[in-house]
Amino acid sequence: MRRPIAAALVVAIFATSPARAASDAAWALPPYVAAYQPSDIDERGAWMLADDEERRLRDAPDVIRDPALNAFVRGVLCRTVGADRCDAIRLYIVRIPAFNATTYANGMMTLWSGALLRLRNEAELGAMLGHEFGHFELRHSVADFRHRRSGNDLLAWASILGGGFALQVATVGGFYRFDRAQEKAADLLGLRYLAASPYPTSAAADIWVRVMAETDASAIGRYRKPDQRYTAGFFATHPTELTRATYLRAAAAQIGVHGADEAARYRAALAPWLPRLLVDQIKLNDFGGSEYLLAQLAADGWTTPLLFARGELYRERGHPRDLVSAAGFYRDAIGHGDAPPEAYRGLGLALLRGNQAEPGKAALRDYLRRKPDAGDAPLISTLIAS
Repeated sequence: MRRPIAAALVVAIFATSPARAASDAAWALPPYVAAYQPSDIDERGAWMLADDEERRLRDAPDVIRDPALNAFVRGVLCRTVGADRCDAIRLYIVRIPAFNATTYANGMMTLWSGALLRLRNEAELGAMLGHEFGHFELRHSVADFRHRRSGNDLLAWASILGGGFALQVATVGGFYRFDRAQEKAADLLGLRYLAASPYPTSAAADIWVRVMAETDASAIGRYRKPDQRYTAGFFATHPTELTRATYLRAAAAQIGVHGADEAARYRAALAPWLPRLLVDQIKLNDFGGSEYLLAQLAADGWTTPLLFARGELYRERGHPRDLVSAAGFYRDAIGHGDAPPEAYRGLGLALLRGNQAEPGKAALRDYLRRKPDAGDAPLISTLIAS
């Protein structure tokens, strides 16, 4: 019995040591003020503009209203920031195929569908939503409005009184430095939410590592040189991805990593929407970035939706070698036994463009048999008959 008791005493002493207590206090969440109301003219103006935008967004056709997906995303937000903070947010998932989210002064938050496609697990989604909630809790939109208004006043006086070009440049530069400072503050507050949640703090840095890799892949696909920098440019509104990954990784190590990322649960929740999100991604005409993203999604194996999307990607680029690859991807998808009818259409079109007329027409006939009411049935019938 003595050894377990001694071990327990050691653990208790370490857990309550001054250094550990100071570290915990440094990363503790700030008190939260519920039912906050704007207190001055600047805040009331910011809230009014946000209310107008929310009324427009509420009925916008590009908002995803799927109850299951919305409940899932909101559940991740609540598990990340806590139920009291979560109650202040009205969350809208918008079908925009880019990696982004936004927060407004009145508690409206948007999450773009392109982010859902790029995130790998609940922990990363929590990190992104926590960052956005950090902007809301720190009242950044109002602070930004005040900062820019005072800066614009200074620019106006400089032009009247002859303040000179140097003053104007310094003032404009101050706008962007202020933005970057806000982003870092929201990053670190979001990390504190993760530390208090069931999710691992390492997820925040993992996001930016892949964002950098996708950016590089997009540049290479467009025959440009990748450019990952540590220092943000003069007019940059955000810290660089490399900077963010570095300070978030260091802070996570200081806090300690715990929890489960819930990757399987994330994939299951996203599965019904994955084919549509992949269609949106392919339409971006970003071969390098899309190929990188598909490879990341296929880390555990190439599923039917991923193979079909890859076939579409290669067929759209359309080099002769791409058409051969596309036909192979379509055939692999069909071989899984659960391919959509559009896989036969893609196969037929790739074969026709590759001068394989009869196999291409046979695949198009299969498409029409599986989807006789297809909107492009007249065009496909014409191709078969030609």
